[in-house]
Order: sequence, then structure tokens, then C-alpha cells
Amino acid sequence: MMKYEYARVLSIAGSDSGGGAGIQADLKTFSALGCYGMTAITALTAQNTRGVSGIHAVPPAFLKAQLQAVIEDIGVHAIKIGMLHAPEIVNVVAWVIDHYRLPNVVLDPVMVATSGDRLIAQETVQVLVRELFPRATLVTPNLDEAALLVGRALPDRHALEPAAQDLLALGARAVLLKGGHLPGDDLVDLLADHQGVTALRGQRIPSENMHGTGCTLSSAIACGLALGQPLAQAVEMARAYVRGALAAGADVRTGGGHGPLNHGFAPVPARLQAL
Repeated sequence: MMKYEYARVLSIAGSDSGGGAGIQADLKTFSALGCYGMTAITALTAQNTRGVSGIHAVPPAFLKAQLQAVIEDIGVHAIKIGMLHAPEIVNVVAWVIDHYRLPNVVLDPVMVATSGDRLIAQETVQVLVRELFPRATLVTPNLDEAALLVGRALPDRHALEPAAQDLLALGARAVLLKGGHLPGDDLVDLLADHQGVTALRGQRIPSENMHGTGCTLSSAIACGLALGQPLAQAVEMARAYVRGALAAGADVRTGGGHGPLNHGFAPVPARLQAL
């Protein structure tokens, strides 16, 4: 009798107690896109739609134990990396990627929450760039995160391509620079690698429910890679999924601040692959 396996995606990220971002958004995305989701939690946050009121760090040794438990038993087709708050945590993740030769690594350099709360220590940024940019298949900063990484403001669309090139120069193999924080109804993201730059355009979807958009996008890209899609196709699929989740959740009221997306607007069955 033929045996099958799920497309397996691991999220290494922080927990959002409000359920809109972080590990919780990642698991919802994995499930909605037909993948089997696993987690290694880097930090607990006391968080809701209004903001972050506390962060409790997971010790590096316990993060390593979570990763080893999952990888050595279940295995991984793709990884999404989110909130890494300390240099020691970054070093554990870099070691695990190398030790287990993990494929399809999507790095979302989470630094600032939708509410504006800072989620990463300044001393961690340089370690993150040095250790994880070269190991990642794709890095997915938003405009604020890219500005912190390149050390200058990015005030308009003309600043996007030079910033993407600077991120590649920092060691990234490919970058999806998200332009959603720029004003206007016409949005553009840039997908850049050392072969060129592609502009990905779309119309803004009016909504106050934007919490976890970046987490969801990077998780969806990881799903595409786990399912065997080339990077450009995985990015296009993920952008379409996020746009659908934004539109489906725009009129829903959850909490008193920035609400979540509707991750379950069009779930697909679990994708089974022959062993």
C-alpha cells in the first residue's frame, strides 16, 4: 500500500496571545494552505489588538530542544523564521539550519509590531544579518524593517530598489521588500535577487485589520516552497492569499485596535505527497 506524507512547515517565531500574528498566524496559514504546521517558540508575548504589554524570552537551550525534537522525528520541508529577540537565539537558529541542512528558509526580520512596538533588541540586528541573511532563501522586510537594516529612511517608491540592492549586499540571496507602508492606493513590492528585480503591483485593500500581515505572507511563501513551487511562484501565491485574507477580514471587528486577517477564508485540503 502506498504511503504519503504532508508538506511540513516549521515556524520559528514568537507567540502572540491575541492570535493575530506570530506562531498563531503561522499555524492558521499553514493549515489554510494545506500544509502540516510545527512550531519552535522563541518568546511569549502578552499582546492583543492594541499592542504588546510584555515579552517573556524562551531560553536558547530550550529553543534548541524544541527544534531538535521536531526535526529529528517529523522532518521539515520549509521554515519560516519570525521574531528572534536576542543574539543567542539567532545563533541557535543558524546552527540548526546548518546542522540539519534545512531547505527553503524564509526569514521575516520581525522588528516592529503593527502597533509600533519594538520587538527586537538593537544588538540583535547585526547578528541577524550576519548569521541568517546568507542562510535564508528569502528575506521579507517591510519598509520600517528595511529602513532599520539599511540605516536610512525610505520615504517613497523610488527608494525601494536601492534599498533592495543594499539588502542583497548585506548577504541576502533574495529579498521581498514590501511597500505597503507607503501612501497611496497603488502598492508595489519588489522581489530582488542577484539576477534582477521584479515589481509586484496591486491595489490597496482598505482595512483596519492588518495585524499579522507580514507573518502571514512569509508563512504562505514557506508553504509554497514546501509544496515544490519555485520562489517567484510561491511569492505570487502568497500575495494572492494575503490579499484574499485581508479582503475577507476587512469588515470583521476583533478587539479595539488592529484586528487580524481572516486566515480561514478559503481553506484547501491537506496536500499529500507520495513517500
